[in-house]
Amino acid sequence: MSEKLQPFHVAVLMHMTQSGIVIFTLPRSLAVYFGTNGWLFLVPCIAVSTFNIYLISLVYRLGEGRSVFAIMEQSLPKPMLYPFYFTLAAVWLTFGCMIGKKYVLIFQMLSFPTTNTMIFKLAVDILIFLMIIKGVYSISKAATLFFWMSAWMYLLMMWFFPSFRWERMTPFLLKGGHDQLKGALEIYTAFLGYELSILLFPYVDKKKKIMAGVHAGNLYLSLLYVTLGIICFGFFSLGQLQKLLYPLLDLLAYIQFPFIERLENLLYGLFLFPVLITVVMYWWAAQESVRRIVPKVRPKLLTFLLISISYGISFIPNTLDEVGTWITNLGYAATAIAFGFPVLLILLLLIQRKGGEARA
Repeated sequence: MSEKLQPFHVAVLMHMTQSGIVIFTLPRSLAVYFGTNGWLFLVPCIAVSTFNIYLISLVYRLGEGRSVFAIMEQSLPKPMLYPFYFTLAAVWLTFGCMIGKKYVLIFQMLSFPTTNTMIFKLAVDILIFLMIIKGVYSISKAATLFFWMSAWMYLLMMWFFPSFRWERMTPFLLKGGHDQLKGALEIYTAFLGYELSILLFPYVDKKKKIMAGVHAGNLYLSLLYVTLGIICFGFFSLGQLQKLLYPLLDLLAYIQFPFIERLENLLYGLFLFPVLITVVMYWWAAQESVRRIVPKVRPKLLTFLLISISYGISFIPNTLDEVGTWITNLGYAATAIAFGFPVLLILLLLIQRKGGEARA
């Protein structure tokens, strides 16, 4: 009997997949785009992501846990789906690549400014390769381990309560921002990652409420984001938040102990764990899509080829601004896939169900 993912492991896996690099710039984006009390914009983001997960749960119910690829190939000739599979793989592969590149660039800036960025990137990619070839079950176990190794850091938020001031929040709501539509799309990428649960259907225990695990992971992440937003808007002034490049790092720099210097560098290293899982899951999803096009290629060789392509792509953007632009644009595409993919599958399942009833 093959091993199946349980709701708890799905919840942790989805939470770690969503906890990407965006958390470092999220408070600044909220302040720049939405102004005073910009953290309130997280509430509609939570509602929208919850609705999107509900659409995925509809696919799971209507499809009775079948693979999404099998659902599509039942209604459409497989060669017609190749461009769609290629698009999914290209977006997910490049998105994961840029997330990893941004983490490496910040790490180099903080700790090793004279070292070649691509050396660090190569080391991270090798580690990711070793995780992906073990399969999604081993990835979920690693995500659970990484979760327990890094979850304690969220308790550090209590350190800032003595310096928290409610008057910094001001009585004004969402004043002083600009480009709110662009900001809404950019900030929503902080919640992305849950959409990859649509590929987990063949690997889960169908007797358990798996989608409840996806909801739980998303809600836990939402709670952390809201808490971080409130603390940042009460710890920094609005002007400070709009100027700080990485507010989370500035928060961590505020923590000081007599026996250690530059604690933020050490804590930043622990954020490698959720970033790793984010990149691993996006690259695993890309591999799953490409396998439908070239099923005869050995999985390990396919993983090696995809990661090699990704490593080559990572040479193109050289600065944090360039990587940020890539992540923003790819985030738009990933958001479109997050909503469009389940809607397409629901339509196909309804057509299949209607056709089955007509034949009956």
